[in-house]
Amino acid sequence: MDFSFTEEQTLLSDSVERFVQNDYAFEDRQKLIRSEPGFSADHWKTFAGLGWLGVPFSEADGGFGGSAVDTMILMEQFGKGLVVEPYLASVILAGGAIRIAGSRAQKERLLATLIDGSTQAALAFAEPQGRFNLADLTTRADAHGDGYRLNGYKCVVLNGPAADFFVVSARTDGGQRDQAGVTLFIVPADTEGVSRRDYPTVDGFRASEVTFEDVSLGADALLGVPGAGYPVMEQVIDEGILAVGSEAVGCMEVLYKATVEYCKTREQFGQPIGKFQVLQHRMVDMFMEHEQSKSLMYMAAMRLDEGYDDEAKKAVSAFKVQVGKSGRFVAQNAVQLHGGMGMTDELNVGHYFKRLTTIDTLFGNVDFHLKRFGGL
Repeated sequence: MDFSFTEEQTLLSDSVERFVQNDYAFEDRQKLIRSEPGFSADHWKTFAGLGWLGVPFSEADGGFGGSAVDTMILMEQFGKGLVVEPYLASVILAGGAIRIAGSRAQKERLLATLIDGSTQAALAFAEPQGRFNLADLTTRADAHGDGYRLNGYKCVVLNGPAADFFVVSARTDGGQRDQAGVTLFIVPADTEGVSRRDYPTVDGFRASEVTFEDVSLGADALLGVPGAGYPVMEQVIDEGILAVGSEAVGCMEVLYKATVEYCKTREQFGQPIGKFQVLQHRMVDMFMEHEQSKSLMYMAAMRLDEGYDDEAKKAVSAFKVQVGKSGRFVAQNAVQLHGGMGMTDELNVGHYFKRLTTIDTLFGNVDFHLKRFGGL
């Protein structure tokens, strides 16, 4: 098969690669994650100016008209630089839900501001008891007058601190774990009854715990068809898996290459440790794990571009399983072969380790996706 990129995709990859190399040094990233917002507003404006925020959206919605492969390319480069700007949370997840289920009026009102970078959003879907089951919801939205009254709690809302509005999943009908009866709502962050507890995540990002107490919503807050939110959520999360999985592939590439270079210079017993055959085998294994993940990344992206069906779901779950296993292997060996300094905060290796460890559990871990793949 021909895996070569189009001219436009090559230009996109090159532009993100140049940004990471020229404007996203590891020392600069460290300053960003210690700042109050946790990312750079100037970088976000740059993303908007270069059209990156519009990549997943159609031209009719004011976007780039990109494909899953385009998102894959962009996120892989972001992974190489450990980019902390909330592209995943605002554009892929929250923006994706609006792209799939939003009305024409909602798209015109919300997507335009996401694409030009003037607003940000977050997807509030996870609940403590739900584990990775998107349908396991205790958050409820009950009919109230011409609208709804929302009550509940969401955990690990990525980009919650900077979000101007939330896309919230809530139960309007059925039992706690029924797939039918899940409904999506658009909730402005400053709505009365919405409260947040913000915190930094272990991998340098920002998230929130969000509580909804008798939040009054109008009929225009409804996103899509009442009770039919689960299929939308499933597709959005699978697109998110492709995005973070691609990011993980970028992380793995940096780690195995950095480890090879380090082993060429670190000497022990009068010679570089890279000359020891057992370590050569280890580095070859790291390379192979990265290559296997990259191959499944291509398959998952192409399946999603062919249409969202069971084959696409299987490809995404297979990719997530491979990323979970390979990411752990590559990250652990990179830390070990760098020795004691692999554990320090001053070296980027440990930060790639943290990001890969988080990605392993984000949107479902290895066990969850093995079970999902078997079920499909």
